[in-house]
Amino acid sequence: MKHLVLGGVRSGKSAFAEAQIAALDKSVHYVATSQVWDDEMASRVAKHQQRRPEQWHLIEEPIALADTLIRLNHPDHAVIIECVSLWISNLLCLEDEAVFEQETHAFLDAAKDFSGELVIVSSEVGLGIMPMNKLARRFGDEIGTMNQKLANLTERVTFVAAGLPMPLKSPL
Repeated sequence: MKHLVLGGVRSGKSAFAEAQIAALDKSVHYVATSQVWDDEMASRVAKHQQRRPEQWHLIEEPIALADTLIRLNHPDHAVIIECVSLWISNLLCLEDEAVFEQETHAFLDAAKDFSGELVIVSSEVGLGIMPMNKLARRFGDEIGTMNQKLANLTERVTFVAAGLPMPLKSPL
């Protein structure tokens, strides 16, 4: 099953997604997309690392998410991607439209074709005000579009706010 978990900053979406994947009786692969650029980000990453079980397989991939998902595509695997919004940021920072288009399309194809359990974490940024700068507006547009496409191809979608999961889409 494919499950998209959405929420804002510090909403509890990551902890919820990790609990979902931990409940499965499969080998878990944790795909981290973040890059550590400063001490504050290093602290955030450390908190996530402390929360994860030691037996989970960590894969750090800031750009080639589709290739990673293709390599992990197996019915016995459970994969958590943490998180799509950081990955979109990484792609936008490359300032290469061809790479952005190729990677995002390839990721959607890989997610659609994935045969194991897949939990995808992403930020919902469309609930706030219109950003003041061009890059922030572009990010909001791209992550909003990506979240819509992922919601369309996943069987489950959960929105997490204040640590409370709210199902938006469930299998029949």
